Amino acid sequence: MEKKDVIIIGAGVSGLACAHFLRAQRPELSVLVVEKSSHSGGVIRSHHEGGYLCEVGPHGFLDNKEESREILADLHLMDGVQRAPLGDFHRYLCRQGRLMALPQKPQELITSKLLSPWDKLRLLGDLWKKPLAGHPSIGEWAGHRFGKGVLPLVDAAITGTFSGDLNRLSMDAVMPGVRKLEAEHGSLLRGLKKKAKAKREKIVLLPAMINFPQGLERLVQSMAVGHDIKTECEVHGLEKRGEGWQLSTADGPLLARHVICALPINGALPLFAPFGPPVDKVPESYICNVRLGFVDNGAIPKGFGFLTPECENRFVLGCMFTSRMFPGRAPQGKVLLEALVGGRRHPERLELADDEIVRRVVADLKELLDLPESPEFVRVLRPKSGIPQMEKDHLDLLTWRANLEQGNHGISLCGFGWDGIGINDMTRSARLAVAAIDQGRGGEEDPGVKPVYF
Repeated sequence: MEKKDVIIIGAGVSGLACAHFLRAQRPELSVLVVEKSSHSGGVIRSHHEGGYLCEVGPHGFLDNKEESREILADLHLMDGVQRAPLGDFHRYLCRQGRLMALPQKPQELITSKLLSPWDKLRLLGDLWKKPLAGHPSIGEWAGHRFGKGVLPLVDAAITGTFSGDLNRLSMDAVMPGVRKLEAEHGSLLRGLKKKAKAKREKIVLLPAMINFPQGLERLVQSMAVGHDIKTECEVHGLEKRGEGWQLSTADGPLLARHVICALPINGALPLFAPFGPPVDKVPESYICNVRLGFVDNGAIPKGFGFLTPECENRFVLGCMFTSRMFPGRAPQGKVLLEALVGGRRHPERLELADDEIVRRVVADLKELLDLPESPEFVRVLRPKSGIPQMEKDHLDLLTWRANLEQGNHGISLCGFGWDGIGINDMTRSARLAVAAIDQGRGGEEDPGVKPVYF
């Protein structure tokens, strides 16, 4: 029977990040990564076709998190990244049938037409509003603290992150740091001000979105180098054996002193069913990505793209101006757009045929952008996996995970959907899982306040 100090289940970005941090911090340990598919890297794939470069999975990540920056530096990838600074590229919101630029700086919100004068004044109501009891949804929380006028902006931010429903996502699960600050100071604005003053924080530039000239797959390819990874090795069962854990696989049993399960949350729950999780599966949001290549007539502004709140009643959730963000994504003289359809609120739209989806997407975009008559490049991507939604039961799941880890020495869980869905969320969670080896999680971590970017 093969024995290792640590076995990591899953070779997506979470599992590869765990392996990376283990090699950097605990090089004396023997580590094996097992992956059920034929390749590592999870859903991160970069697709080249006809001079266009498209991403299957995430389209980048922000450069403002320590764990991800550490990985880039260790792998000598910093010099090769492409950066699209948020301060240089506009983000747009569809409001009343037209695109409006989102403020780049907080003070610009005062002059923006996205909020009425009353809505702007109502933002200050946060200073007097008591925290909501219980576990409100993001929509309930935002409306209570800042007024209903801000909900279309909040809706757009949630659409851009989770393709989710602000009235279902749990505020305490998605942004626990904000809720903690609110509880401690009675006001989010007051808490942020005191937090900044206490830490003497300096004003910093907005972060940048990161990718690579070869596509984001370059990241996971580099992360996989030098690690012991066994592909086509699915784990079917897990049980305690003496001072370690035995994993059942089609290739035979494996034994480890410590196991890190870095599977997506809905991949991990069936494996841990004998340990009694409170739910069998978390809700997921599925989106269809429609890639469109047009002749570049100069109509697409320098920006990341736009998002559409539900109140606009549009077919697309939003659209990324991909080739404006990162050079080399389209042939010379062309532009690549990627429109998103479906999401938590409109799964029925994914039942339409590809040609009908394309027809409705192009018609929708032409009402907002001065596009050429028809696209010259069209691809419809229907991902097999969904985006986990951190809704009302998620806090129970996190409590169950904490109890599982505390009551079963040698087990850690991280991965897509547990502590967030972004690459930065997963690298941070991976480092915490690695730190738990031999010593446990060491108490509750400060969740911090996650900035919101559209």
